[in-house]
Amino acid sequence: MSLEKFNPNDLGLSNGNFAGLPFTYEEAELVIIPIPWDVTTSYLPGTSRGPQAILDYSTQLDLYDFDYPQLWRRGIFMKPISKTVLTKNDELRKKAAAYIGFLEKGGDPIKSIKWKNELDEVNKGCLWLKNWVKKEVRKCWMDGKKVVLLGGDHSTPLGYLELLASAHPGFGILQIDAHADLRPAYEGFTYSHASIMYNAMKVKNISRLVSVGIRDICDQEVQMAKNSDGRILPFYDHILRREILKNPKQNWKKWCKNIVAALPEEVYISFDIDGLRPEYCAHTGTPVPGGLDIQEAYMLINAVVKSGRRIIGMDLNEVSLGGGNIEKNPALEYNANTGCRLLYKMMLAFLASTGEK
Repeated sequence: MSLEKFNPNDLGLSNGNFAGLPFTYEEAELVIIPIPWDVTTSYLPGTSRGPQAILDYSTQLDLYDFDYPQLWRRGIFMKPISKTVLTKNDELRKKAAAYIGFLEKGGDPIKSIKWKNELDEVNKGCLWLKNWVKKEVRKCWMDGKKVVLLGGDHSTPLGYLELLASAHPGFGILQIDAHADLRPAYEGFTYSHASIMYNAMKVKNISRLVSVGIRDICDQEVQMAKNSDGRILPFYDHILRREILKNPKQNWKKWCKNIVAALPEEVYISFDIDGLRPEYCAHTGTPVPGGLDIQEAYMLINAVVKSGRRIIGMDLNEVSLGGGNIEKNPALEYNANTGCRLLYKMMLAFLASTGEK
C-alpha cells in the first residue's frame, strides 16, 4: 500500500509493521530492531515477549501526536522478530534461571565445574547477541536508516552503544530507569541487564551518563557514580521529588532543562520502562515504587529535542508479559499499551531532532 492510499484515520492493519504503517524497509527513514531476549533477567522473565506484545498492541494506536503531528510520514518500519534470537534466548534462559536458583541457595560456582560451565555458556551466548546487534545495526546504517532497539531486557543495547562510540565519539547517554545498572557482572553474568551501564562506561568514547528516575541502587553503584569525576551524573528520583516539594518554582519543566543541560550535543536515549511509576508497567521484571509519570517522561524527551541536541540512537527495554505469559490478559496487555505509546513518542522525537518538524 502506498502512502497516498493509506488512511491514518482507519483501523490499524495487522500487516506485520508497527501500528499497521504502510512503509517497507526501503521506504522507511527509521527502523525498529526487535530483540526478544531476557536471558539474564534476575527476577521475573517475560521481556523476550515484549517486542511481539508491543507489535500486537500497536494496531490500536492512533497516529496523531500533538507534539509531532505528521512525522510518522517520514517512515517507520519494524523488522521481523528473529526466530534465531528467540530460540537461543529460550535455551539459555533455562540455564540462567537454574544457575540463579543455585546462587540463591548459597551455591558457589567456583567450587562446581558443572555450574561454572553453565555460566560460561550463558556468557558466550550473551556475547553472541551483542555481536548480532552490532551486525544488524551496521546493516541498517549502511542503508541510511536511523535505528531504534526494542527489547527485551536492558542488556540488549551494548553492541549498539559500542558501534555508536566508534562513529560518534563524545556522545552522552540519557538513561531513564529505576536502577543504575552499574553492577559489574551481576550474578556472574558479564552482560547482565543490571550491568548495562557499567559495561557502557568502559567504552571511552562515551563522554557522559545522565540517569533519571534512579531509586533502587546499591552502595557500590553510588560510589562508582561519586568517583566518576562527573562522567556519571544521576538525578536520583527521591532528591528531585523533595526539591520540587520544597520549592514549587523548581517544577518538572525546569528540572528537565537542568537534566538536558548536563548532556553533550549528541545524545543516545536508553529507556528502561521501570523508570516509570509501576502503575504503567506493573509486570516489568523489577518494578519499583516511585518514578516518572508518563507525561513527565514525554516532557523530558521533548526537552532534548527543543534544546537543539541531536538524538543519534535509542532503545526501549523491559516491557514484559509477567513471567512470559503470552495469553491475552487485560492486566498484562496494559504493559504493551504503555510500551507502544512510549516507543512511538520516542521515535517521533528521534525524527524531530534530525530533520524537519
